[in-house]
Amino acid sequence: MENTKPEETSELSTLFAKYSPFVKEVRKRIIFTVSVFAISTISGFIFYEKIIKFLINILGLNNINLVFTSPFQYINLAISCGVAIGLILVSPLFAYQILSFLKPALKAREFKMVVGFLPVSLVLFVIGFGFGALVMKWQIEVFLISSVSLGIGNVLDITRLLSTVILTSSLMGIGFQFPIVLILLMRVGVIKHNQLSKQRHWVYLGAIIFAILLPLDSILADILLAAPLVILFELTLIIDRITDRKKAVVAD
Repeated sequence: MENTKPEETSELSTLFAKYSPFVKEVRKRIIFTVSVFAISTISGFIFYEKIIKFLINILGLNNINLVFTSPFQYINLAISCGVAIGLILVSPLFAYQILSFLKPALKAREFKMVVGFLPVSLVLFVIGFGFGALVMKWQIEVFLISSVSLGIGNVLDITRLLSTVILTSSLMGIGFQFPIVLILLMRVGVIKHNQLSKQRHWVYLGAIIFAILLPLDSILADILLAAPLVILFELTLIIDRITDRKKAVVAD
């Protein structure tokens, strides 16, 4: 084997010295975020019974026969609750860690703009999560009313039901972040307002596909879940247009 040339060794040493602080910083932030996620997940796992009872009351499942279909299924339910709690609690921290790491690479105006959208992003996530849960609750109520009117008994797998509720609500919370992403991209000039408005039919199609891919088997529920995404898109275009007009007036 040929020995490494001194020039190559020098270049490697230079690159290592240059990027080593960034690698250490990334590793430190990842370890901290993963640790918070692990603690949150373990806490959710430990207190899963209280979480389940809370969800049952919120969703109005007291009149439905909820069952376990396996003697070990409660473990899966506890794990699902723990992971959901971990993801929800670690999401703001994850966003903060990314912003803190990218701060040196962003201009002061860009960083200030991104940070300013964080509270709005959190509010939109909560609204999206709540809307998803509300649609699920409505779906359950329709199921209960239909089963009673038809004289059919109702027995539901609690693990599958609550996992579907949590997953659907969480994905809707993420879907409600779409306007923030669009506004940021338009503010930094990556996407133009006119180009985006001309492609709105693709956005509508994407919203419908997103709703269809959610773990629900109701066409009406898919429409209800896709509608706010379309409305948020149109509101985003309106807000961007108003902002541009205000800037033009100030410039004049």
